[in-house]
Amino acid sequence: MEKNNLIQAHITVKGRVQGVGFRAYVEQAARQIGGITGWVRNIGWDTVECLAEGESQNIERLIALIKKGPSLARVDTSEVKYADASGEYAGFGVKRSG
Repeated sequence: MEKNNLIQAHITVKGRVQGVGFRAYVEQAARQIGGITGWVRNIGWDTVECLAEGESQNIERLIALIKKGPSLARVDTSEVKYADASGEYAGFGVKRSG
């Protein structure tokens, strides 16, 4: 996989995203899709932030799942910013809250 085929997406979602398994849902989705590295964490009481790197089609699949969220969640707003992949992440995991 060439580095120039990879993108980075910084995804922020707000809504009912705390206490509903949102971070575990994102981590599981990233691992099921495969080829995605980065992290997910809570920010404040109503926001989840995710930084994901991988091939564009895999990242787009992850973004769609994040915007949907797990069954108990409610995503009110979402924002995605794209950049070139940094290649600095070895895997995908949950980070401590910011």
